[in-house]
Parts: sequence; C-alpha cells; structure tokens
Amino acid sequence: MFKYETHLHTAPVSRCGKVSVFDNLKFYKDIGYDGVFITNHFIGGSFNYDVSKPYKEVVEFYFSDYEEAQKIGKEIGIQVFCGVEHTFEGADFLIYGLGKEWYLENEQIPAMKASEFLSFARESGAFIVQAHPFREARYIDHIHLFPRHVDAVEIINASHECLEDEMAKKYAEHYGLIPFAGSDNHHGAEKPRLAGLCFKTPVKDENDFINKIKKGEAQLFLTLR
Repeated sequence: MFKYETHLHTAPVSRCGKVSVFDNLKFYKDIGYDGVFITNHFIGGSFNYDVSKPYKEVVEFYFSDYEEAQKIGKEIGIQVFCGVEHTFEGADFLIYGLGKEWYLENEQIPAMKASEFLSFARESGAFIVQAHPFREARYIDHIHLFPRHVDAVEIINASHECLEDEMAKKYAEHYGLIPFAGSDNHHGAEKPRLAGLCFKTPVKDENDFINKIKKGEAQLFLTLR
C-alpha cells in the first residue's frame, strides 16, 4: 500500500506550525510514507503573514513552503502535493485540486463568505473536505456545518478527541459524504498519532488523488507511534 499524509502544517507559513519543511519531509520519508500534502492555513486562519500587504505578495508567501517542499521532496525521494486549509469563523476546510495560479487569479477570495467560496472552489474543480467539523475550542463560538458545500468529511483527525471523530463519522454517514482522514500535524516527529489515506497504486498528482478517492480506492488509517 502507498501511504499519504493529507493534513500537514509547516513553518513558517502556518503560524501554528512548529517544524520546518525539511524536518517534516525527512520525518515522513524515514517512517515510510510515499507522499505528503502541504495544507497550511490561508488568509482567515493561522497564517503567518501580514495580510494587509498586496494580495499577490501574500499568495507568493503562502505557497513558499509548498514550493520549497517540492524541491526537497525530489532530493530526498518523497512526493509532495498541494493542499490549502481555509478557515471561516472556526470552521476549517481542506481544499485539493487548486494551485497557486488559481489563487493568484482570484483576488476576491478573502472577501467571500464561506458558502460563496466553497461553491466557487468546487465549480473550479476543487475537492473539499470539512476538517474536524465537531472540534471544540475556546476560540470557536459554535460549530458550523456545510453538508451541501463539501465532498468529504475528516472523520479521523489524529489531533483531536475521539468523540469529535465519532460525531464527524455520523455526520458524513447521514449526508452521504466521503470519509477522510488526516493527522493535522503541527509538530512533525513529535506527533504521537498519525492518520491519512492509503492506496494500492501510487498517487500521480492532485487530480489523480481526487479521482482515486471518488472511485472509493482510499483506505483510511490511524496509527500510534
């Protein structure tokens, strides 16, 4: 089986990320992963940049960790794929299938409300996962659910409580949404639990990843180290 991390934060782009791009990739390579998706926080989330600066400059900084990861991945032998985590009032969404050029071309994104952005992104070809939808935290006033605007639900998140995952699974089952898993890793090798997706054949690119998931080829996993 080919093993992939689907939810990973790196420093310095994610303010909450504690580990560099190189150290993250080295860690996943050493424990046998075939690839990782860099899913740092974008505008509205824990993004480590002054968002009042010109939009193009903001986007260039945002994708700098991913671009660095691509180079390092080729050097050390691990695949690197693009993802983005968008946040709206505490609700988080993992976006797959849209790259840097799409973000550069759509300067209106930061002004969009959640439902508008999610619809627009899906119309543009994105595969959208609502991450840890039942997460509870001091900065989240209330839970937001968007069952008509996403493709999948993160029913296994290695960084949150089991009850939250159980509720996410019920939510996905009720609305017929695709089950998804990820580590939500902010601490690299110090992360005690990891989650993600496995496939029988290697993932070629982001579109191949999406197609495999839609065809039901993904196997979810959760591991303790």
